[in-house]
Amino acid sequence: MVTSLGSFTIELNTERAPLTVAQFLKYVDQGFYSGTIFHRAIPNFVIQGGGYDADYKLKGNPTKVVNESGNGLTNQRGTVGLARPPEPHAGDVQFYVNLNDNAALDPNQARWGYAVFGKVVQGMDVVDQIANVPTGAKGPFKEDAPVKPVVIERIERVPTP
Repeated sequence: MVTSLGSFTIELNTERAPLTVAQFLKYVDQGFYSGTIFHRAIPNFVIQGGGYDADYKLKGNPTKVVNESGNGLTNQRGTVGLARPPEPHAGDVQFYVNLNDNAALDPNQARWGYAVFGKVVQGMDVVDQIANVPTGAKGPFKEDAPVKPVVIERIERVPTP
């Protein structure tokens, strides 16, 4: 993932989150993420992006994917998950990177969680840099939006070594 603040590499877990990974890669291959931003940056919690353009407008009308949060992967520092509204099966293109261990995002017997589908394997320093940019109200967000957009220039597949 190449951003305006640097690059980081995500290893996807096709075995544990096949539907989520397939959806993510579909949008990667279409170039959907180019020009989207990280619209949420909360130190010690998550950075979130992939759904809004630099003008803070939602991009496209992406397909929803079934929630795979019960896959055994947990929201630990450096893991990547599928963002979603309160409805459990409403995740689409937005993703987040955990900046801390966030067990509150994991599923339990009483509720759905947020599906982890990968982890940052290189460039966590860039993720931390994104997390610490100045934030405030921007576009539809009342807080936690980077004041200067952090742009996802492109996401591309890297061959497995």
